[in-house]
Amino acid sequence: MSELHRVLATLLMSFLPAFCIAEAAPISTGRACKAATQAINEEGFVEIGGIPQWVTIKGSHCGNPVILIVHGGPGNTMSPYAKAIYGAWEKDYTLVQWDQRGAGKTFGKNKPGEETPLTIAQMADDGVALAAYLTQHLGKKKIILTGSSWGSILGVQMSLSRPELFYAYVGTSQVVSYKTNQAASYSKVLSLAQAASDQETVTKMSALGPPPWNNPRNFGVLRKAIRKYEALSTDPAPKAWWVSDPAYATTSALADYEAGEDYSFLKFVGYKGDGMFSTVDFPATASKFSIPVFFVQGAEDLLTMPEITRLYVDSITAPKKEYIVVPRAGHDPNLPFIEAQLKLLNERVRSLSN
Repeated sequence: MSELHRVLATLLMSFLPAFCIAEAAPISTGRACKAATQAINEEGFVEIGGIPQWVTIKGSHCGNPVILIVHGGPGNTMSPYAKAIYGAWEKDYTLVQWDQRGAGKTFGKNKPGEETPLTIAQMADDGVALAAYLTQHLGKKKIILTGSSWGSILGVQMSLSRPELFYAYVGTSQVVSYKTNQAASYSKVLSLAQAASDQETVTKMSALGPPPWNNPRNFGVLRKAIRKYEALSTDPAPKAWWVSDPAYATTSALADYEAGEDYSFLKFVGYKGDGMFSTVDFPATASKFSIPVFFVQGAEDLLTMPEITRLYVDSITAPKKEYIVVPRAGHDPNLPFIEAQLKLLNERVRSLSN
């Protein structure tokens, strides 16, 4: 989170009247929905994988399909921004946000030591346990699963592990392979910088050398360059999206967000390029799905590049699969990206839950 985001969040919290903040009920232990027409607005800690993890459940009608949104990062929880970005979806869907192990409020509740391990298998198991809980808590046979960026790694693993829990999987900014994704990103950014006579970026990329890398800082250097070049060909997200909800803008909550982001990122890249990301190779390990799968990809994405995702989608088998490219969108959410996801959900995915 940038310093600007922190300042805006603090100002919003200071000036927003208390009566404008709708109180959510704690997450109940029993069945939450008594009738299909009932609204739901719950938030709290749920025991998942042996620790309390933060979950929010919001929707206008309990009869609507449930979507579990698996955030990216790792460590970049969407709970603080969910209302601004996804609030309009709550009319037609029950939305579940989850602060993953090592992130956000879950990090704050269970502060791990630097040596505490974090693995894809462990976090995918957490996600599956949450999905199973949601089917019981909300009285659903199955739910819809969507994961973005880092969350798309967990989404694939969850889909393969317990497909009976999900109507479909929707991957956005889908990660495919540590080696392939990272090498393609590096090569493309270097090429763009050279074409633009951007000597500063060329120098930085040349100093890194092609991946794989042993320095955990290298991925961050590449990520900054990716954001720079994506900004030239994409529509910016509304600034209001990235103003934290007041409940997540306290001093302690902001500190937990930042600390969780740092902790999770180091576990992701590893101190010697040996972190969680280094184990990802879906063409070799995730080629057959037993549920429908959909992939939404920004046309200008330089981190999980469209051509890499397309090759992967072409190679997999599934009862139904679809690949959608969004113009003027990069790796991170913006309005065209969110609108494309909602259109997909409404026109192709929702019917699977009937």
